[in-house]
Amino acid sequence: MNRKNIGRAALTALPFLLALAADLVLFVTHRDRLPAQLASHFVGNGRADDYAGRTSYAVVTTVLLVGIGALWTLMTARGRFHGPELKKMVAGGYALAGFLGYLMAVVLLVNVDAAQDAQGRAQDVSFPMWQLAAALGAAALAFGVGLLLAALLPVTAQPSGDGPDGNGERIALAAGEVAGWARSAGNRWLLPVAVLACAGGVALLFTTGWMAAVPALLVGLLLVSFARPYVAVDRRGITVTGMLPWPRVHVPLDRIEAAVSRDIRPLAEYGGWGYRIRPGRTGVMIRSGEGIVARLADGRDFAVTVDDSKTAAALLNTLIDQRRTEH
Repeated sequence: MNRKNIGRAALTALPFLLALAADLVLFVTHRDRLPAQLASHFVGNGRADDYAGRTSYAVVTTVLLVGIGALWTLMTARGRFHGPELKKMVAGGYALAGFLGYLMAVVLLVNVDAAQDAQGRAQDVSFPMWQLAAALGAAALAFGVGLLLAALLPVTAQPSGDGPDGNGERIALAAGEVAGWARSAGNRWLLPVAVLACAGGVALLFTTGWMAAVPALLVGLLLVSFARPYVAVDRRGITVTGMLPWPRVHVPLDRIEAAVSRDIRPLAEYGGWGYRIRPGRTGVMIRSGEGIVARLADGRDFAVTVDDSKTAAALLNTLIDQRRTEH
């Protein structure tokens, strides 16, 4: 990791470490005034419906902030973010750390000096719903601080090889000739996971009820849909469809300025897999490896991971040239 990436990583990790330190200091200084079982989960009216031990609170807070902070730091330090995109990415981490740190602090403080029942569970503890608005306010404030601190990072222009330009490869087509390209973009692990999610939803339907089953079934169906996505490139642009008619992603050809094929790191560049939205870029990430990256008219990039992306990108550039010639 070079010095530039170390600076990005340190600045991005800082708010998560500060939020963790603040929450743990509150925990240590108030530990003796906490019930054995803290109210840890609250329903819509603010009343507690689940409990956790004091040690569990500290462990969950640590794992939550360290885990999310490490992931966000990895995306920022290793991702292809430059200029305003980098500043927004850093500031987004500050907002997330502020939001989570505030909520975990409030959960702790509402349990301070609470009465206990025979099992040591906190009694008459509630979580005022206005605290969610306050958490959003803390996130907005932290976002502003993040933007100011991100200005300290060296300004780097987007390297010429990072995104598509107008000098990409082409495929020779005769006048009036029509061509298209299509390929499946599967992930061998996605279908088994989708099946397990659907099976879990069915099991929950009979054991817990529909409120727990429906979300699991929806996730399973969504995973099934994109377990074997189909990517097509033709005069209409780029189309990504799944095993079901919906969801479907389509980028019209007239919105695409240029295309290139390159290796894509979904976790570092897009924060994970699936349909991803990040500052300056969107994409359908099924796996790591080669993919099509299309530069759009608004300056954003759209990417999809698929084999033989070099051919697809070359065809896109040819079709873009034809469109410009026709108009």
